[in-house]
Amino acid sequence: MKPALHAQGSLDFGPEFKLKPVRGHSPTNNKLGTEDRAFHDWYRFVLSFPPHLVRTYLDEFNVTPQSLVLDPFCGTGTTLVECKLHGIPSAGIEANPFPRFASSVKTDWRVNPAELLETAQEISNKARTILAAEGIDDDAQHEINDLDSLRRLPDEAEKLLLKNSISPVPLHKTLLLVNLIEEASDTEVYNHLRLALANALVTRISNLKFGPEVGVGKLKIDAPVISTWLSEVERYASDLETVDGQISIKSNAFLGDSRQVLEFLPGASIDAVITSPPYPNEKDYTRTTRLESVLLGFISSKQELRNYKQTLLRSNTRGVYKKDNDDEWIHNNKRIASIADRIEAKRIELGKTSGFERLYPRVTRLYFGGMARHFEALKRVLKPGARLAYVVGDQASYLRVMIRTGELLAEITKEMGYEVERIDLFRERFATATGQMLREEVLVLRWQGPK
Repeated sequence: MKPALHAQGSLDFGPEFKLKPVRGHSPTNNKLGTEDRAFHDWYRFVLSFPPHLVRTYLDEFNVTPQSLVLDPFCGTGTTLVECKLHGIPSAGIEANPFPRFASSVKTDWRVNPAELLETAQEISNKARTILAAEGIDDDAQHEINDLDSLRRLPDEAEKLLLKNSISPVPLHKTLLLVNLIEEASDTEVYNHLRLALANALVTRISNLKFGPEVGVGKLKIDAPVISTWLSEVERYASDLETVDGQISIKSNAFLGDSRQVLEFLPGASIDAVITSPPYPNEKDYTRTTRLESVLLGFISSKQELRNYKQTLLRSNTRGVYKKDNDDEWIHNNKRIASIADRIEAKRIELGKTSGFERLYPRVTRLYFGGMARHFEALKRVLKPGARLAYVVGDQASYLRVMIRTGELLAEITKEMGYEVERIDLFRERFATATGQMLREEVLVLRWQGPK
């Protein structure tokens, strides 16, 4: 039976836990600076937390090259890349296969830049020759009426994509490029070639837009694919030419569930944690990476997608399943129960009856229960005295009922034996739906060891 927390409402953390601005705080401080584009910008979520935030806590936590840093929700690898740049070993856990792949490639600096460029140029030449035989110039605009003559995805894979996320002609050229890159699968540069294509896809080839939710923008008749991909490869090679001693610094990105960290790491091995878990915001994180996940073969069916979703923290109703029971971990927490009850009351008041809307209270409980389960498992791999920084955000996604994520996680972790040092204010953003300022914060914790 899973342990339950016994909070009797909001805990008083005292005046020292008032929000304190983190260094460099500004409304736009999640943006990537020009000086941080190397490696970080190989592939990156739009709202990834910035490298300078990682540096802030590496410095405060006195992390050294003898330390081991963990990011249990590593996404596209911001913490891992920044650690490697500073000569610090790190480990990450990510349940979504494509971001995990991106993290592993972004921290693999063993590749020879000249070999990467040479292989890419050979593939580019082959692709252009094949396209020319089909009457297609990659750098010209083509409107092809005979769509049956174009390459396309299998029906099951195509159904996984957002409709119109990529136009037929760019898709035709992309699938050719995917096949040619596969011919280099036995080379050391293979994964870098694939990640470069993924980044080119979401930034310039597809019709996707991010603001911050993924959606479909203006449809393109055609787009350069080969040249766009090649420019990404050239950028990767340029970054790789700058590395020296950091090549040997260990960085592992594990595919798995952050609620089961002991499957990936030995006990009492972690000196610091710097991470940003999902927020309870009804955002399906698998949609953000759906196009590249499907085109590059990471997901090919609804069942595969479902299997991966079941290893994710429950933060949206599209990822809730009947057998889920993480809510047992917080079933006595009155503050979370009150929020869930208010969401349900609001749903009834507004007459909202869809299946998703009926799940809003449940996903709220599952989210915080899942985080409690994560923090409990984390104890086993932390060294006594380990410091932790969790970037989290307030949310009002569920019928405009405010969820103060940082405060609630502070309450949960304090009940679990963590020392809550403080909550830092990272940035604020105005929510037009509620007319309120939503805070993004850094929950700073310390684990002193079992009592």
